[in-house]
Amino acid sequence: MRLDKFLKISRLIKRRTLAKEVADQGRISINGAQSKAASNVAVGDELTIQFGQKVLTIEIKDLRENVNKNEAASLYEIKKEEPVNQD
Repeated sequence: MRLDKFLKISRLIKRRTLAKEVADQGRISINGAQSKAASNVAVGDELTIQFGQKVLTIEIKDLRENVNKNEAASLYEIKKEEPVNQD
């Protein structure tokens, strides 16, 4: 599944176009490698996403084409959530 589609379906990012912009700005990595919106994700991959002033690290637990709002959080597990380093 494409990275931007996973971010939208999992509701980590509300719109697919916004997910594409964030990925193309280099603020998302998959298993430590910089990623683009078209990058493929798989179960077990670790995503690191920089949102404004925080960095979120998640592990993908499931991939589905459609999911309701209540089940969206079951697609991933949050590993770490930390503030951006202000050096």
